[in-house]
Amino acid sequence: MLDLRFIRENIDLVRKGAEAKGIPAQFDEILALDDKRRALIHEGDALKAKRNTVSGRVAQIKQQGGDASAVIAEMDTVKTRIQQIDQEMRDVDAKLNEGLLTVPNVPHPSVPFGRTPDDNKPVFHWGEIPKPDFPYKPHWELTDKHGIVDFNRGSKVSGAGFPFYVGKGAMLERALINFFLDQAAQRGYREIAPPIVVNEDSARGTGQIPDKEDLMYIVTRDQLYLVPTAEVPVTNFHRDELIPESELPIRYAAYTPCFRREAGSYGKDVRGLNRLHQFDKVELVKFVHPSTSYDELESLRQDAEHLLQLLGLPYRTLLMCTGDMGFTQTKKYDLEVWAPGQQKWLEVSSCSNFETFQARRMNIRFRPGNGGKPEIVHTLNGSGLALPRVVAALIEHYQTPEGKIIVPKALHAYTRFEVIG
Repeated sequence: MLDLRFIRENIDLVRKGAEAKGIPAQFDEILALDDKRRALIHEGDALKAKRNTVSGRVAQIKQQGGDASAVIAEMDTVKTRIQQIDQEMRDVDAKLNEGLLTVPNVPHPSVPFGRTPDDNKPVFHWGEIPKPDFPYKPHWELTDKHGIVDFNRGSKVSGAGFPFYVGKGAMLERALINFFLDQAAQRGYREIAPPIVVNEDSARGTGQIPDKEDLMYIVTRDQLYLVPTAEVPVTNFHRDELIPESELPIRYAAYTPCFRREAGSYGKDVRGLNRLHQFDKVELVKFVHPSTSYDELESLRQDAEHLLQLLGLPYRTLLMCTGDMGFTQTKKYDLEVWAPGQQKWLEVSSCSNFETFQARRMNIRFRPGNGGKPEIVHTLNGSGLALPRVVAALIEHYQTPEGKIIVPKALHAYTRFEVIG
């Protein structure tokens, strides 16, 4: 959420930011409600001052033995209007808060303007695209051949997009989770195991609602949400807290299963492990000082890239354009790994800076070491990494002409096997 004063003082910047993201916001209504709120505050303060003055007059009249009935009647009128103003203020504040929730974060000046993924800017490339002397197969043919991922039984038990990992497939999944968590710990992240359901306040705090309700699974009986990413519970870990400046930056790494309805997704891009309703992911979350947040974004991106380098998977890093960035971010990088069996790039991580947008909703502040006024922290997060497409790319990249799958050396200590098939 953006600060109301910031919106009013920078209305042209905020409007242009929303337009660049292609997100409509209720700016005229917000400003009109703010004007009404200010007028009500001014009227209420004037009436409360008058009430105090009139109360003094009543006491004075009574002390002098006079008739104070007319003054008391005037007080009753003032009291009634003050009560009306208090109710109007509650209504205006509720509508104003709803309006503010429709305003997207402002893109950082370094973010390229654009409307589609074609406008995203490649900023880094690592590894060589393989040029095999045999036809590479897509991962779903290899997982079926070795019986390591069972899509049909998953569909029978839960529905499409909920596969079973079986045998060495399950062991590879577990190995990658532990590998990612161990690497995060080595790079200064504290491991945390969060709940996989959150309440409405938590979903609102990170911006999942009112922006992404259609993508979330809801436990309607208890009004709880299955987490679409560990970002939601972990970022809410410090909600309504005042953090000493000396503790910043705070870095967490968390594994959770993630649940996304992926409404409207269909076609060839959802085949196999490319797009699932339930998947595993390790998430990296940071709470940082505002002065260092963009340096922390670059290091976050490097932390995610390091994992792909250790796995030997060619990838590219994209700086996302305004129209492909999302509601809550000021700046976002996507990491895409090359899947040679499909001859396409697959997104495996998004690394984002939100500045104060999430923390303001959650009231997460830090106390400056010099004793100054508390300030709002900046929050960042990134996938480190999302597993399904990593697994897909790994299987396709490390396949042999015979159809076996070689396990990268970095995982041998975790899988305790070196080949599948």
